[in-house]
Amino acid sequence: MQRTAQIERNTLETQISITLNLDGKGEADFTTGVPFLDHMMDQVARHGLMDLSVTARGDLHIDAHHTVEDVGITLGQALAQAVGGKAGIRRYGHAYVPLDEALSRVVVDFSGRPGLVYNLPFTRARIGEFDVDLLQEFFQGLANHAGITLHIDNLRGANAHHQAETVFKAFGRALRMALEPDPGMAERVPSTKGSL
Repeated sequence: MQRTAQIERNTLETQISITLNLDGKGEADFTTGVPFLDHMMDQVARHGLMDLSVTARGDLHIDAHHTVEDVGITLGQALAQAVGGKAGIRRYGHAYVPLDEALSRVVVDFSGRPGLVYNLPFTRARIGEFDVDLLQEFFQGLANHAGITLHIDNLRGANAHHQAETVFKAFGRALRMALEPDPGMAERVPSTKGSL
């Protein structure tokens, strides 16, 4: 069964196209107009071993808010579509990832219930030209539209770029764990309810 998705989202603020293959090789291609976001999503694709292509055009003459948030929403929609009915997956995933002085933990549950707990106390407000507040918007939109419960904790870090990168790498690894086949579940949905 192919676990793939192709999603387009068009609003007055952004036009976004995403293709996703959950069983890929970590190949990635991004053109969002927000270089730091491209760099972070590359971490998700490579560490999650998923193929991901994102093209976005947004109202960057205002700021990056709408583009970053809407890419998160659209990626969430793609994840929901690609995973389908969730039969046979592990459902839960977690990862700790260090980068020099920084360490982050991400835990994900493909529960069908959207929720975000976000503890990322950045040491500065901007990474280059990128406003770090937008990362919470990205993950909130993603969690809402993927139907996942997502806990993000940066446990330590002095360099804001390192803090962000450990989160995105850990998110990719946690996704990879949650979405891999669980031989004990075969074709069953990992829930006592029988559906997620």
